[in-house]
Amino acid sequence: MNILITRPLIDSEDLMGKFFSLGHKIVQIPTLKISAANVGPIDAKKYDAFIFTSTNAIRNLKLKNQDTNKICFCVGYITEKIVRQKGYNNTISAGGTVNALKNIISNSDQIDKKKSIAYFCGDYISSNLDIELKNEGFKIDKIINYTSKKITDLNEENNKIINNHPPDIIFIYSKRSAESLSEIVKKYSLNGLMTESKVLCISEKVLSVLKNLGWKKLEVFQPGEELEKLKI
Repeated sequence: MNILITRPLIDSEDLMGKFFSLGHKIVQIPTLKISAANVGPIDAKKYDAFIFTSTNAIRNLKLKNQDTNKICFCVGYITEKIVRQKGYNNTISAGGTVNALKNIISNSDQIDKKKSIAYFCGDYISSNLDIELKNEGFKIDKIINYTSKKITDLNEENNKIINNHPPDIIFIYSKRSAESLSEIVKKYSLNGLMTESKVLCISEKVLSVLKNLGWKKLEVFQPGEELEKLKI
């Protein structure tokens, strides 16, 4: 199969290798440019726990008085993996959804509402996790430590690949990424080639963006299910 991955290479290299080993053809088109936000180092001593809903938040983490025993709530196993690579050992994974992450924090016996929590995220988020937790009485500081900018240009090589080998499956990992891909498709007149592809979306919110734009073959998947979804 021809597979289109919209994540940056740093987030998709392992998965692409697995697809290649199974004989699939891969085209990788990053749809977002991630940059560090203009924020100084955060004093880790101020907080009893961290929340991460993105690997980008971890890669752009700037701390002073770092404590690798800090409780780290992670949206999924990939995020948890990157956190552990940073040296943190007290990590909890929610399995891939922000709603599950909220429930884990709300019901955790490791943190109570008297403690302070830092929620590291980007400038565009798909849910108001901090507000929802505050409404339950938690003390949350939302810290935007990275920004994302849509990539709406397609280089000549990838344009040629898509025209010659339209993707059978497209993986999309964020709402902004879905918006960016749609802009690329419109800008380069790829509608007839790509809107008939099977699109696997990381959440219902991502799926709704493409559904409203007329895409038909849409399905939600969980992180880690990519190889399994190829068999369906």
